[in-house]
Amino acid sequence: APAWLRRLCGCLLSERLLRPNGVQAVVRGVLEATGGGAGAEAAALDWRKCDAVAKILASCPQQCLSLEDYYRQVCPQILDLLHIQDKVAARQFQRVATTTVLTMAREHPQLAERHLLQPLLSPLLRCSEAAELAVEDLAAGTMLVSEAELGSCVEDVLKVYVVANDSSSLLLGSLQSVLGVVFSLYSFAKQNVSYLRSPCQEILLWFLEKAERERSLAVLEGLAGLGSTVPTLHPRCRVCAGSEGGATIAVEDTISDEDEALYRKISSEQCHVQSLVELLSHCQKSGLAGDFFIHCLKELAQVAAEDKVAPNLAVEPEESLLELEKDQARQERKLLVLQLVAALCESVSDTVFTDIVQVQEFVAAVLQRACVSPAQGPGAAAEAQTLAMAMGLVATLLGGAVQLQSSDFSVLKRLVPLLEELSHTYPEPLTQELASDLRIAICTHGACAPSTVGTAADGVLGRKPGMGARSPSGIPSGAPSPGGSRAPPQHRQSNPLAHRERSTEQSTGHKPSAIGPTPAPCADSPAPAGLQELLVSAYDPQPPARAAALRHLARLVTQQDPEALRFQEKLLQVFLENVQHEDAFVYLSAIQGIALLSSEYPERILPVLLAQYECPAQGTEDAMAAVTRMKLGEVLMRITRALGDMVFQHREQLIRTFLRGARDPDGALRASSLSNLGELCQHLGFQLGSIVQEVTCCVTAIARTDPKAEVRRAAVHVVVLLLRGLSEKVTEVLRDVLLDLYRLLKHVVTAEHDGATVLHAQLALEELDTIMRRVLFPLQTLEKKIIVLP
Repeated sequence: APAWLRRLCGCLLSERLLRPNGVQAVVRGVLEATGGGAGAEAAALDWRKCDAVAKILASCPQQCLSLEDYYRQVCPQILDLLHIQDKVAARQFQRVATTTVLTMAREHPQLAERHLLQPLLSPLLRCSEAAELAVEDLAAGTMLVSEAELGSCVEDVLKVYVVANDSSSLLLGSLQSVLGVVFSLYSFAKQNVSYLRSPCQEILLWFLEKAERERSLAVLEGLAGLGSTVPTLHPRCRVCAGSEGGATIAVEDTISDEDEALYRKISSEQCHVQSLVELLSHCQKSGLAGDFFIHCLKELAQVAAEDKVAPNLAVEPEESLLELEKDQARQERKLLVLQLVAALCESVSDTVFTDIVQVQEFVAAVLQRACVSPAQGPGAAAEAQTLAMAMGLVATLLGGAVQLQSSDFSVLKRLVPLLEELSHTYPEPLTQELASDLRIAICTHGACAPSTVGTAADGVLGRKPGMGARSPSGIPSGAPSPGGSRAPPQHRQSNPLAHRERSTEQSTGHKPSAIGPTPAPCADSPAPAGLQELLVSAYDPQPPARAAALRHLARLVTQQDPEALRFQEKLLQVFLENVQHEDAFVYLSAIQGIALLSSEYPERILPVLLAQYECPAQGTEDAMAAVTRMKLGEVLMRITRALGDMVFQHREQLIRTFLRGARDPDGALRASSLSNLGELCQHLGFQLGSIVQEVTCCVTAIARTDPKAEVRRAAVHVVVLLLRGLSEKVTEVLRDVLLDLYRLLKHVVTAEHDGATVLHAQLALEELDTIMRRVLFPLQTLEKKIIVLP
């Protein structure tokens, strides 16, 4: 266009822009021809026009007297563009508005904050504790922000900040001033039914993602009530439910009853902590949840240090009231930190740590707390277990569970001063030794790993599990001694010097010399020192150390270690006793050990397991005995898989045992026995023989008459596994009972009320139908035959 035409059009647009509703008129005039376009080119044209209009609005025309006057006239109209009700043009108008706000914020941040961002956030700023409005002077029940105004404000913030997605310092700073109020709305919406929950959550998550990590942690600390970086909702303001699914903010009356005020304060803090933990559950992949968890642990260590120093401070008489207020604030902060750490431990999953830096910071926080206040008093056991877990985590990293690089060791070296301090100040000698050994392993990049540092992937606390977790004085009275009797008292006492000498001998590869002739390889001879330590650690009160010892013993059996195989009876006793442990990691490790031992010596060990499965140990409760028998059933099935075709010679004993278990009063054990029976039948296949009559009679009776749905389900599942195992040999092996099984399945499909049982029956019928079709209608194949005539 000619220059005069462009100049004239610019003057006309500027004059119209400065009139009332001029912004909307100009935007409509420019965009009126783009609403009905179709396709990618039309959409791209729309966005280009929206951006062009935004640049026009952000530029001050020459006719305007000052930039301040232009912003004062135009900015309210720009914010009105966010509220266009026409659905067809709403997206384009919102695009123009958000782009204009961002452009103005970049070009003139002070004016944009004064005329755009503050009016945009005014409903939230009005009820903040940093508001200039004197809320104390207002009467109780006064509505500060209406439902429509509050909902519109939250939606506008979502459009301008989150949808536009510009993380400039001006936008982040302005949004931080209202995050406390937004979090209060989110916490309220989480406890009630409100459409504000989702937009408030998106606003909070957007800020935590876009802000720098230190700033995000400070904001989280402020939202939790531990800091003052985020202005929160005014104490006199209260969020109330709206009539249309939103919320209102009103002034509430001062509570005169101290008990009621304390109850409301505690309830509000608990609600905020739960909401904060829920918010952090969405920040685990970015690592923010792990960083905040570590930050809380450091805060906990600081609280412990203050508690250690506080009793030694002398309180002057003239400062008694001031010191009392400080002490009360310190106690409130301590309780809030403890509540926050407890909530994070319960709710945040095991993927909270995303890299080795966070692991190092977590371990450092635990070690720092142990150095400041060693485990003493009523909570000593829990603190000692936490310390053992943290040190075991470092031992696992150094033991080969993770392939460490040189940069990882540089991160772990930050733990060296704390480990050195712990090795000198901690009261327990074995923990001192483990801390010293970990320090050596870190400094040498794992090249020199003493005996207490593990080398296997599953070694939680070291090569000899349980070494750093407990002292030999903690051996339970029922723990079997490898020599066939309990160790004498003088050997059960803790002797750190002898323990260190023994560790040194084993780390250099030399076994302790024995006085006299070598003992004969019998079960009553004493075990070597290394095996004895493993057997002792198998009764460690801490589950990680116990599980690591059991897995180490199972590995010795797999490697055909002659010393371990000499004491197979003792190993079996240790594994069987640990099967009764409630921790899954422990009893699964024991199950694996028994299965490996039984696959090597099935003739000796299988009868013992079958006897224990049929007759549990005396003196145990029925529920515990049933659980133990189900675990033994898992052991028997692992042995069956390991033996392969060799299981045939133990066929009758196994089937008889499972059939007896199918008649047990406990329903869960009946279902477990039937499941094991079905897998055994599938594995045996055509080797079932005549005993198939007993199996089918038992299954038929249970599927028709058992009162428990899961037991009937397991009975029908036996038929499914039986058919799958036999495949086309069904007509041969099940020739006499096949009709009875078919009638049973049809009966279950028509008469059974349990849906899962009916599904199992339908699967069995489909399996049977497929098999019979293959038998009756074999696949026709063309064969080429060459006959040589005489």
